[in-house]
Amino acid sequence: MKLADVSISRPIFATMMIAALVVLGVFSYGRLGVDLFPNIDLPIVTVTTTLRGASPEEIETSVTKPLEEAVNTISGIDELRSTSFEGLSQVIVTFVLEKDADVGAQEVRDAVGRVLAELPQGTDPPVIQKFDPGAAPVMSIAVSGELPLREITELAKKRVKEPLETIKGVGKISMVGGREREVHAVINPMKLAAYKLSIKQVKDALQQQNIEVPGGRVQQSQKEFVLRTMGRIETPEDFGKVVIAGVNGVPVRLRDVGRVEDAEEEARSLARLDGTTAVSLIVQKQSGTNTVDVISRVKEDLADIAGGLPPGVRVSVVRDQSGFILGSVHTVQEHLVLGALLASAVVLLFMGSFRSTVIAAVAIPTSLVATYILMDAAGFTLNNMTLLGLALAVGVVIDDALVVLENIFRHMEDEGAPAMRAAGEATREIGLAVMATTLSLVIIFLPLAYMPGIVGRFLKEYGLSVAFAIMVSLFVAFTLTPMLCSRFLRVHHGPKGRLQLWVDRLNDYLVGHYGRLVQWSLRRRWWVVAGAAVTILSTGVLIRFVGKDFIPPDDSGEFQIAAKAPEGTSIQAMDRILEQLEAEVRRMPAVESILASIGEGEGAGVNDGLIYVRLAPLENRDIGQFEVMALARRALGKYTGLRVSVTPIAAISGGGFKASDFNYVLSGPDLGKLRDYSSAIVEGLRNSKGLVDVDTSLTFAKPELRVRIDRDRAQDLGVKVEDIANSLRTMVGGEEDITKYKEGDDLYQVRLRVDRNYRDRPDVIAGLYVPSSKTGLVRLDNVASIVEARGPSQIDRINRQRAVTITANLQGAPIGYAIEKADETARSLRLPPEYKTGLQGKAKEFGRMIRGFLVAFLLSFVFMYMVLASQFESFLHPITIMLTLPLSIPFALLSLLLAGQNLTIFSIMGIFMLFGIVKKNAILQVDYTNTLRERGKARDEAILEANKTRLRPILMTTAVLVAAMLPVAFGTGPGSANRATMAVVIVGGQSLCLLITLLIVPAAYSLFDDATEWVKRRLAGTVKKEAATA
Repeated sequence: MKLADVSISRPIFATMMIAALVVLGVFSYGRLGVDLFPNIDLPIVTVTTTLRGASPEEIETSVTKPLEEAVNTISGIDELRSTSFEGLSQVIVTFVLEKDADVGAQEVRDAVGRVLAELPQGTDPPVIQKFDPGAAPVMSIAVSGELPLREITELAKKRVKEPLETIKGVGKISMVGGREREVHAVINPMKLAAYKLSIKQVKDALQQQNIEVPGGRVQQSQKEFVLRTMGRIETPEDFGKVVIAGVNGVPVRLRDVGRVEDAEEEARSLARLDGTTAVSLIVQKQSGTNTVDVISRVKEDLADIAGGLPPGVRVSVVRDQSGFILGSVHTVQEHLVLGALLASAVVLLFMGSFRSTVIAAVAIPTSLVATYILMDAAGFTLNNMTLLGLALAVGVVIDDALVVLENIFRHMEDEGAPAMRAAGEATREIGLAVMATTLSLVIIFLPLAYMPGIVGRFLKEYGLSVAFAIMVSLFVAFTLTPMLCSRFLRVHHGPKGRLQLWVDRLNDYLVGHYGRLVQWSLRRRWWVVAGAAVTILSTGVLIRFVGKDFIPPDDSGEFQIAAKAPEGTSIQAMDRILEQLEAEVRRMPAVESILASIGEGEGAGVNDGLIYVRLAPLENRDIGQFEVMALARRALGKYTGLRVSVTPIAAISGGGFKASDFNYVLSGPDLGKLRDYSSAIVEGLRNSKGLVDVDTSLTFAKPELRVRIDRDRAQDLGVKVEDIANSLRTMVGGEEDITKYKEGDDLYQVRLRVDRNYRDRPDVIAGLYVPSSKTGLVRLDNVASIVEARGPSQIDRINRQRAVTITANLQGAPIGYAIEKADETARSLRLPPEYKTGLQGKAKEFGRMIRGFLVAFLLSFVFMYMVLASQFESFLHPITIMLTLPLSIPFALLSLLLAGQNLTIFSIMGIFMLFGIVKKNAILQVDYTNTLRERGKARDEAILEANKTRLRPILMTTAVLVAAMLPVAFGTGPGSANRATMAVVIVGGQSLCLLITLLIVPAAYSLFDDATEWVKRRLAGTVKKEAATA
């Protein structure tokens, strides 16, 4: 090994090389961003279109379907979803992951632009956005006080929101619960009718008499002027002076038929912080920016802003994602330190030398710090995935250094070689085996970095981070470790100390017993093979008892309660309901703060309430988040008229991602049948233990007043349907965008509608007047009738088919169980062929994840075989080594069962690491067996001696990994649940499968060797016969 020889002969050069890596690593660490998840780009585009006042069915027919038809022509669409709410259409276009998101967004814009003319009159221009998880909301701020809500809104907007939007890294700030200023022109329809004027004439007058149009330039020989027509109304009161028309030569002004109010917008949302009315500001960061830095800058500016607000106005940070992120980083740092200390203690236990312990332990911080260089170069951040990889790497980066160190120590101890010679010879002897183990370990993690699906995008940084750390550790093992051994390692051949004597007795005891077990396994090879076969077959049994889940639940100290009141509930009634729910939640243990809101989120109505609950820090409470959530479900279960869902805060929101744990989709052509079938599935799931908050997206309960026009009568009276619709929209709905009132540099909406007394009941609405070309005005009830009806609250569509989404949360049940129960219920319904079921959200990604991991396993096996075959120059030795891999799976599953955990994405990642460690041990066994046979030893003698010699490094690397994983497996703190499920697999699986894997390798090696010799004899016999015949 030339690299090792150079490092041994030039120690200062080797030291400077490693020092350079450490310095660059420290510098790179400071450049790494800190975030919750990797910054990924998902090709999802949303098209949001507003048509105020339209029913979900009208939105579906007039807006959603034309947009779907236009977008469907784009290539590369994986899934086309849409939801039609009251007054809102949302179309979600999910492309295949290979599609460039920016290209997809532009193609959607082009397609939508071609059908804009087909959309109904009054439709706002569609808003087309590329979904970006990196631009997600990161914090919530509440502005509250004793002032009127309108003034609080004005302060929140101008003194808080707008200054914060200028901060570097802040993308968008949304306001919930505010009441912005508006000018209301409130008309008395009876007075209007007495003057024989229509509401359209009032609307036209406001538009025509509040306008400022540039008049061009007035040019003179020496000067020029800009000509401005000052037609804007200067005060709200002046709107009352607007002349609507002249009646009998007398001007009729707006104040003659109504009044003008300097008011605020109609309440359609609400926010309340700990019982005090507030305005909530939701802060989104810009894509690719450092979450912790952005939040830190916002908090710094908030401190200055709060000092300039009027007395009694408070600005509170309600939700802060940086707390969980920093907590997770600090927890991993603690685990890194504890794991390194425990790993070092294990080295001392097996080597009995403090110098050896220090030399081996130096490899951990050196390798990890140098890994930051590659992470920075790759554009990674410190997030849950990379931190998981670093936590795992603690027990791995020391392995190569340990194997090299142990071999050098053995040469010095057993052969009496001086340190310089032993360092070179031992490194050369073990070098190829170390390279093979390291490369085959890297090969295991690389397929994880290139898995398909959304999960693959998240795992990329994890897989590459571990691979980076392993490759750096190989470099350290071939440079720093042999150099330090050549200069500082000492072996005393004289009288030994108490510690060294105890260590020697321990090693001799283990080697002696293991040697007898190896001899027994060589005598009873088929018994060992049979035991291994039974162990592998037990996988099929154990997998049935292990729950399958997507991601283990983690205590983040916050959750939310979504409450949906019956359709038609007013905002005042919903406010009273929400107050009761807040009181119930406030009585629960560990609750620190509550932010309640109504109408928050796209498509949310005034009957949709949301309660954000923040718990005390984990170290300050004795109860877990999920226990509090279970208490909340029980406490709110008595409100039978509400549809309540208690969920953790979703890490990714928007883009069609739902907060519920389980989403099951039923699609088909008829809404009535979809309602019946979905109700049956909901009932089946509600009777399944572990499934809570079961609900459906389809509800035929939204109350409507439908104006049915007598077309013959309308024709006779000269009334157009268009005039009826537009007049009612203005008089009842209060049409926007008529004109704007300008004050300073601000523009305020002017809204025109009739007085509340004339629009709050069907009978008074029927008495309103509409324009007629024959008689001037006609009462509405002369040409139409108003009837009550009910319709759907929202209409979902998937791939241009109507659909119903059935949602549920999990309480102690894995997602695999929920999928099984839903499919079982759906099969019992014997659905017609045109009705199909499917999965959405986590459940859908769970299926993709399993398939992706199977492909990654297969690729790992193939590439591992290639690396091992190249290293051993043999087709059989890699099979001997890889026989140990399936033996580790049942013990991993048994560990999960004993720990009461499910098979999740993180535990599967732990199985990958388990493969690497088990295979690494087998490589050391086979490689040294071959070395001894090349030196002339008989096969069985070589097997016995090689396995006894390699027992100490195998036990050391195994114990070091287990020790390093113990803080992760039993640690607490933010993000610990995700890491713990992986650590349990590694600790339990490696500990339980160690013995059988140590026995199967010598037995399999000898069996394959016998088979090879038999084949050679047969081939040789065939050749002799052919030669004799010739």
